[in-house]
Amino acid sequence: MNIVEIENIVKIYEAKKKVPVQALNDVSLKIEAGEFTAIAGPSGSGKTTLLNIIGCLDKPTSGKIIVNSQNMASLNRNELAEFRLNHLGFIFQAYNLIPVLTAEENAEFMLLLQNVGAGERHRRVKEEFAELGIEDELLKRRPNELSGGQQQRVAVARALVSHPKLILADEPTANLDSKTGSKLLDKMKEMNEKKNVTFIFSTHDPMVMERARRLIIIRDGKVVEDRKN
Repeated sequence: MNIVEIENIVKIYEAKKKVPVQALNDVSLKIEAGEFTAIAGPSGSGKTTLLNIIGCLDKPTSGKIIVNSQNMASLNRNELAEFRLNHLGFIFQAYNLIPVLTAEENAEFMLLLQNVGAGERHRRVKEEFAELGIEDELLKRRPNELSGGQQQRVAVARALVSHPKLILADEPTANLDSKTGSKLLDKMKEMNEKKNVTFIFSTHDPMVMERARRLIIIRDGKVVEDRKN
C-alpha cells in the first residue's frame, strides 16, 4: 500500500521583481508504507521543498499529492493542520524544541494538542524515551541543558510519541557528530522495522544514504535516480 503518491508535482516560487524559481519540475513518486527512504541531493536541488510538500507544510504550484489515502488539495488550512497533527511526525535539523519546556513536556506537546490524558501522555513519553536511550534524569531538563544529540533524541521521541503513520526528517544528522548521528539513525531504523513507521529523509549525509533501503536522488528539481539499496 502506498502511503505517499505524488503525480507531476511542480513548485515555482514567485519573487517580486525577480525571475521565478522552479524548485520542483514534474516530480512523480510512490512511497510504500513501511519504507525507510532518503531523498538526497545538493543544496538547492529541491529535496527540502519536496519533503515540505509531502508534509503539507507547502503547496505545489501544480500536480497531485496524496498522503495516507487523503488528497491534500481537498483540505483547507485548518484541515491540513489537523491532518499533520494526527498523521505525520516531523524531525527538523535545528531540533525545534520549545525553550521554556522540559524534555518531557516537549515530547508530550503533540499529545497535549491531541487531547490525550496526562497519564497516557506520561506513559507514552517514558516508553519512547526508554526506546531511544534517553535517561530519566533528562526528563526535567530544558533544551539549553541538553547536548545536541540529546535534543535530537527528544525531537525524535516527540515525532514518534503520537504514533504517526509517516515521519519526515529534514537533515536530522546535520548538527550532530558522526558517532551520535550514527547511533540515532540506527535507532530510527530499528523503530522503522519494529513498528513499521514510514521514514522519509531529506539529506546529503552519506550515513543516512547508506542506511536507507531506497535512495531517491534529486537534482535541479527533478528525480534523476531512484534505486533500492
